Amino acid sequence: MKDKEIKTTKDVVLPNDPFDFVIGQDYAVKIAKLCVKQKRHLLLIGPPGTGKTMIAKAMAFSIPRPKQEISILDNPENPERPLLEIRTEKDIRKEKQSDIKFGKLVNPEEVPIGVSEKLGFRCKRCGSISNPSEMMCPNCGNDKRLGITSPFDDLILSQKDIDKAGIKKIHTKTFNEKGEEKIVVYERKGDKILVVTYEELQQMKRHEKRRQRNVIVSLNRKTFVYATGASETELLGDVRHDPYGGHPEIGIPAYKRVIPGAIHEAHEGVLYIDELGTLGYLQKYILTAMQDKVYPIVGRNSSSTGASVRVDNVPCDFMLVASINVNDLSTIIPPLRSRFSGDGYEVVVNTVMPDTEENRKKLLQFIAQEILNDKKIPHADIEACNTIIEHAKKLAYMYDEKPGLSLRLRYLSGIIKMAGDIAIMDDSELISREHVIEAINNSKPAEEQLTEKYDSWWKISKSDYTIHNKGLRTSKDAV
Repeated sequence: MKDKEIKTTKDVVLPNDPFDFVIGQDYAVKIAKLCVKQKRHLLLIGPPGTGKTMIAKAMAFSIPRPKQEISILDNPENPERPLLEIRTEKDIRKEKQSDIKFGKLVNPEEVPIGVSEKLGFRCKRCGSISNPSEMMCPNCGNDKRLGITSPFDDLILSQKDIDKAGIKKIHTKTFNEKGEEKIVVYERKGDKILVVTYEELQQMKRHEKRRQRNVIVSLNRKTFVYATGASETELLGDVRHDPYGGHPEIGIPAYKRVIPGAIHEAHEGVLYIDELGTLGYLQKYILTAMQDKVYPIVGRNSSSTGASVRVDNVPCDFMLVASINVNDLSTIIPPLRSRFSGDGYEVVVNTVMPDTEENRKKLLQFIAQEILNDKKIPHADIEACNTIIEHAKKLAYMYDEKPGLSLRLRYLSGIIKMAGDIAIMDDSELISREHVIEAINNSKPAEEQLTEKYDSWWKISKSDYTIHNKGLRTSKDAV
């Protein structure tokens, strides 16, 4: 590096655009930005550690924030077919503003005497009104709620009477003008009393029941969903088992047991699947979700009480970003593969980039990024960085037999972290060239280490076979 202003990675200015963190994949980044703008799917083809996951995360960071919340509501008429509700931020705000207020606030003097006494407003002895937080009546000095006149009365009063001092709500009966008996609820609200009639109580219960919901995909959610290695339940959703079968008294209602899958959580976002071929038969479900943009959530265990529960048309309008190795392309089912070519793009990522001053600066940026993200290792001096860059040049020949700088960045990241750990062990404030060289020597793959120790794979297998057989003979002799 020729930039004299940069002495350590601490001096490197990192970009703000998440796409600028991707090193050496200019064409892939260009297509990824197009996918974000046009909402297309993307298949990235290439070896591990070349920046495919970083491209997917940059796409997720660049899309607009979600606009829809997905909720599951109770269906009283058919509990095993819960209702689906999709709300926008405007709908949520409107519902909060239109909350129905039940009951009427009145003064303590406006309610029956017995009610005001039990709620702690009125003194039983002199009848004066005061704040319920005052245990003693400011007018006569006696306990206004219990009518205690002797210091020994608290010994003969029952605990039930003493507990009445904390009453905040009471239910009582009254008669209307027609002589009909009605239930009325009185509740303390500061220095006022809230009076709620029986009809209002029924309305309140119905309103609260309507507002009960199971939000399975919230409005404030991440737009990047990582679904690599997901099971059928994790990918497509499920309904939890309830040993009480959703019993209305002791069980859990069906709508509360609905669990979203990764395809639903990625609604309006990016669903990222690394090594797409490992999903096997689950690929066909991904294809259906991509085509229909809705997918039902059902109970997937036939022996579970959730097996009879089903929620249809749950939204799953996502961008699929998948990655795969070149040798595994045949493991993608043809209909899904055609989906990428028909409604998206296939891009083969680079493994090597030209050895230019500009690209060396990008590798320097990558080193600074890795140190910053790790948060456990010190910064590296410029000599250490140059050593890593020179090693990237050797890797290009070693792995890809091409001139340039290697983009197998995961391997380089391992060297950076190992060099940082060595620097920590040496109590060094910076990663030096010596630390990097030691890390490179210690980061050899197992195959290379075995070859150095045994000269050939034939010797390794022969020695293991001999040790195994000797062990068997020894154990037989012991018997």
